[in-house]
Amino acid sequence: MPLWTARDAAAATGGSSISEWASTGLSIDTRSLSAGDLFVALRGPNYDGHDFVGTALERGAAAAMVDRDIPGLSTVPLLRVADTSAGLAALGSAARRRSDTRIIAVTGSVGKTGTKEALRLALAACGPTFASAGSLNNQWGVPLSLGRMPPDVAYGIFEMGMNHSGEIGSLARLARPHIAVITTVEPAHLGFFSSVEAIADAKAEVFLGLEPGGVAVLNRDNPHYARLAAAAVRTGAAEVVSFGAHRAATVRLLNSVLDPHSSTIDAALPGFTLRVRLPVPGRHWVMNVLAVLAAVRAVGGDPHRAAEALTGLEELPGRGRRYELSWRSGKLTLIDETYNASPTAMRAAFALYDALPESKRGGLWRTADDVIDELLRFLRAGDVLTVKGSRGIGLSPIVERLRAESVRRET
Repeated sequence: MPLWTARDAAAATGGSSISEWASTGLSIDTRSLSAGDLFVALRGPNYDGHDFVGTALERGAAAAMVDRDIPGLSTVPLLRVADTSAGLAALGSAARRRSDTRIIAVTGSVGKTGTKEALRLALAACGPTFASAGSLNNQWGVPLSLGRMPPDVAYGIFEMGMNHSGEIGSLARLARPHIAVITTVEPAHLGFFSSVEAIADAKAEVFLGLEPGGVAVLNRDNPHYARLAAAAVRTGAAEVVSFGAHRAATVRLLNSVLDPHSSTIDAALPGFTLRVRLPVPGRHWVMNVLAVLAAVRAVGGDPHRAAEALTGLEELPGRGRRYELSWRSGKLTLIDETYNASPTAMRAAFALYDALPESKRGGLWRTADDVIDELLRFLRAGDVLTVKGSRGIGLSPIVERLRAESVRRET
């Protein structure tokens, strides 16, 4: 079935279309566009999506949403709106209105994407589930994800991020979640906030969109728990569910066993206990999974089925995914942590490995290419290498080059 027809999209956006068309998807980027998508021509600080409408149609887009004339393309399937950014938000809002899906919003200083992906896996064992792709969590990513949601799924999971106060509130009002999860509050984005308490208040904006009877899911071990819980109650949450090692947590950690490749978690939920075996290591995954179990319970899913499904969890690219590479007649372990390097994320990475000897504590290079050349000289079979940094620094080419080098050596 089509996701959007010309008539439905025009009604949702207040726009007009001169021809009939039907789309099976929604896209804002021609590089990842699939045939059958409705392409939305957004404007960014350094580009105008209207310049790529022709490319989108050549690649099989069903139609394009525009807010100005496109020279030479007056007879192609176009949805004309007053403003494409507002049009995308209107599509997201309409998709939310037409669906009876139980919606879960996930935010927090760290752990958003991992928790969202674990929730996707866990709830898929309980019913048809949709979740936002990757880290589509901003003013364009959330409405885009909502607009992609099929109307007949049981559960919808949406990640929400922010850099400034007010951003999460607008996203939450658009998504209108039944469950709002805050993974944790840490000193991330302090360049835009006066204190960690101000960050907590910005995260608490997610409660502004809660549906009547909505539930807040909070980290009971976080020092800002009381502040967040009070904000949830003040904005109308019907219940606050907590997770963590704290003895008052609704979903309480009883024990965890961590090794370099896996984690085993024993958790107490109201009325029963669960054991969850994860094929991924790290205390951060333990906390993510406790949040998942709390959210699954709150949304009416089956925690037992969720726990079983989580045995299939995988590390995310750039967030701890491991690669075993062929290297000099042996194997090299490469850990890709090239997405996030906040203080909290750095501590989580350090918690997985023994302290290095003095001779291996680093160096200084001007470019990623310089690092690669040096690594190719001194890496040996049996080594474990973590490449970690914020995405904007551009360390992912190091991972890509080492993986390519491994393939070259195999052949």
